[in-house]
Amino acid sequence: MRDATVDSHRWSRAEYDRAAAAGVFSADARLELIDGEILDMTPQGSRHATAFSLVADAVQRAFGSGYYVRLQLPLALADDSEPEPDIAVVEGDVRDYRDEHPRTAVLIVEVSDDSLRRDRTVKQRLYARCGVPDYWILSLADAHLEIHRDPGEGGYRTVIVRRAGETVAPLSRPAATIRVSDLLP
Repeated sequence: MRDATVDSHRWSRAEYDRAAAAGVFSADARLELIDGEILDMTPQGSRHATAFSLVADAVQRAFGSGYYVRLQLPLALADDSEPEPDIAVVEGDVRDYRDEHPRTAVLIVEVSDDSLRRDRTVKQRLYARCGVPDYWILSLADAHLEIHRDPGEGGYRTVIVRRAGETVAPLSRPAATIRVSDLLP
């Protein structure tokens, strides 16, 4: 008896967007397209929601005119990927993206509890491959901020860890200092 192989369909961003527009997915589904796969996003607990709000406030203060801080909105990073990071900072303003999602970001921040493994592996490789220069993971389990920089094909070549009591500055806003303590719930 032969082993049957199971083929899976790899989704393109265009197919995914058409399916979403046609109502194929339930209205309350929290999904994102990563490397051709449609993945469920983990539900947000109260610690995640609190940290998300703290990070959003700090990042919005750090970036000013000329940047748009997108909160849990899609990025059109590749033909087979449309992630919805917690926070993505893009150049321009909200109306610049009326007709299509941004194709890159100057900073992406993921607040991680249950999603930590995926954020450190799958998403980290995607963001590096797509040239996002500054990727931060706020690890709630470890109570620290991981700063990923210097993107390459296999991932980020530089990873810096900052804890409560330390500060960080976004690459694109080096004068804007953010205290890690202000990000932690």
